[in-house]
Amino acid sequence: MLIEFHLLQSFAPSNLNRDDTGSPKDCEFGGVRRARISSQCLKRTMRTWVRGQDLYDLRGSGHLAERTRLLRDVIADRLVKAGAVELNDAEQILTAALQGMGYSMGDDGRTQVLIFLGADELDGLEAACTEHSAVLLESARKAAPKTPGGKIGKIDVPDAVKKALQKTLNGKAAADLAMYGRMLAEMPASKVDAASQVAHAISTHRASIEFDYFTAVDDLKPLDVDAGAGMLGTVEFTSACYYRYQNVHVEQLVKNLGGDRTLAAQATSAFLRAAVEAVPSGKQNSMAALNPPALALAVVRDGGGGWSLANAFEKPVRTGGMDGIVQESVRRLDAEFGTMQRLYGEWAGLKQTLCCTAGHDGELAVLGASTVQSWPELVSRTVEAAFGGAPA
Repeated sequence: MLIEFHLLQSFAPSNLNRDDTGSPKDCEFGGVRRARISSQCLKRTMRTWVRGQDLYDLRGSGHLAERTRLLRDVIADRLVKAGAVELNDAEQILTAALQGMGYSMGDDGRTQVLIFLGADELDGLEAACTEHSAVLLESARKAAPKTPGGKIGKIDVPDAVKKALQKTLNGKAAADLAMYGRMLAEMPASKVDAASQVAHAISTHRASIEFDYFTAVDDLKPLDVDAGAGMLGTVEFTSACYYRYQNVHVEQLVKNLGGDRTLAAQATSAFLRAAVEAVPSGKQNSMAALNPPALALAVVRDGGGGWSLANAFEKPVRTGGMDGIVQESVRRLDAEFGTMQRLYGEWAGLKQTLCCTAGHDGELAVLGASTVQSWPELVSRTVEAAFGGAPA
């Protein structure tokens, strides 16, 4: 079972996702430059939005994950607060534990890569470090530098302790970890195959980058001495209607969550709602581009492959007369879905198709019969079709 989610979302002047020079991200598609929002940005935005909303008590139930390089400090602090050991010993225990698990660490005690861990896994790692604290501390002290300021040597941790530590990374019960997956080169066995795919959002039309020349006034500078600006500069921005595509593989999500279909349904509902409501935060304080989607199309299919409808916009949208970019983009997406239905026929495996628009129902020649009136109805009926019932 596959759930697909297609969105059209037009943002006012903004710089939601910047590159290394501060410019809005872009790409070439269909031979012209398009505005772009990276999939990493969208996933981060949705994941943090769900954490803030705490839908279905996912956080309170320990069903969300943390991504960090500060694992040593986080668990060491837990050990100290539990009264198990002093801070210095706790840091040595965690250094030994993490090296024993295969993580490369810098001199600052941070892991070389970000590690995505569920709440249950953090608890399990704390418990394992507590149980094996004496052995881990002894291992760390044996590798301690012989001279002040020297580098710590390789820490040898007994195999039985290594296995106990690695066993804690089971990936179960964390809804966002199950949805977005995890890949750790140091520990292939801890890999979690993502249940979702998120495409880069691209504009349906040619987009250009513009510059905002700004000045700032120094409130405390005497105007009779110097009436000039206290600061000046430029900020880049763009404005675009984006096509967004993402999907959820239901069976993979249920598998990642240890067979818990109720939790999988809750995670999917949160994921789809976040896709509608979450907006990237880049430069929002100065631009406030808090624009909702113009269209969301949810497709549940039982069999068949997924369909990105990005090629509806391979030829960039151009407008004339009274029609706008969003209006023509809705028409293009509707027509592309109809084309795909015709081409795939019974192979499509379509179980349910639902569409919700912000006043563009009249443009839906193909999807007109599939419209619903609100985002909540769209999400709840989609989850119900995929899981056999709305999330509890």
